[in-house]
Amino acid sequence: MASYLNVLLVTANVGSLFDNLGEIERDWLREFYKTVHRHQPRFIALHCQEVGGKDYELNMDHVEMFFRNILFSEEMKDFDRACVYVDKDFKIKNNFTALGSMYFIHKSLKQIYHYDFKVKEFKAVSGRNIHLGSLDSAATVEKERFSKNFWPDVGFKWSRKGYMRTRWIIHNRGFDLVNVHLFHDASNIVACRTSPSVYSGNREKAFRYIINRLSDNRYTPLPFFMFGDFNFRLDTRSLVQALCSSAEIKTVKKGTNNEEEKMIYKEKDSDHKLVLRIEKKVFEYQHQAAFREENGKAFLKYDKEIDRYNDVVGEEEIQFPPR
Repeated sequence: MASYLNVLLVTANVGSLFDNLGEIERDWLREFYKTVHRHQPRFIALHCQEVGGKDYELNMDHVEMFFRNILFSEEMKDFDRACVYVDKDFKIKNNFTALGSMYFIHKSLKQIYHYDFKVKEFKAVSGRNIHLGSLDSAATVEKERFSKNFWPDVGFKWSRKGYMRTRWIIHNRGFDLVNVHLFHDASNIVACRTSPSVYSGNREKAFRYIINRLSDNRYTPLPFFMFGDFNFRLDTRSLVQALCSSAEIKTVKKGTNNEEEKMIYKEKDSDHKLVLRIEKKVFEYQHQAAFREENGKAFLKYDKEIDRYNDVVGEEEIQFPPR
């Protein structure tokens, strides 16, 4: 008879949490513990991105406290083994990813092993294993920041994005867990110019790079679960064309280079009511209720980015509301 195990996979970009310490942290932890209590998992994987927030040099002292508070909390007391990997050494600029991964094993789970990437063998998990820093000496995790040379012809800004992999055997079944942070859309205006956008193309290069690393001949390929902050967006150009099909557009430019600063869409009737305003960091649609209806199901047809990877991954059905 096949045996089943309750597993909880959680991903969270915690940048805003560290940038606003206090109430956000309390609310976040309360929801996390409520989720654990509701699902009663025997194995938990928590993948965090942007550990330390935007001001990570100032906030990094709080990072260790945050992860240790979870690890030794009353709510997690029945998880007697854990593995914690937090990339917090921002002084190593070429290596720093600001990724953090925590794995909790319930006391009732007996057969679990994690992989030593240096000696290439599985070892039983015991105790609480805490790795904080650059993670170079941690043998049971593989971490990589995307190279500066990824986009030599695009002028793309290099940032602390990358991936972190761990490998496990539970009930004689092996698999990889991959914490991912891909590149965001730096400008909504630029994203509108092409379909797919240049940012989508940059993310594809990074995503394919990870897939190649997971399947190369350094280690035996295993099934994998990737969860993190992919920064996938709706196809901006197609979405805007649909939202503003009957509107007129006015473009505001600035500077000697006539750089586009704003894109303003208004109704063509006599009222000329504002429909949509787009700036570098602004996407202000006047009819917000449309996104909340049936959790934005009508807009999933513009969620095209994952389709590029149907040959290698599958995505769980999206049922949660857009944010």
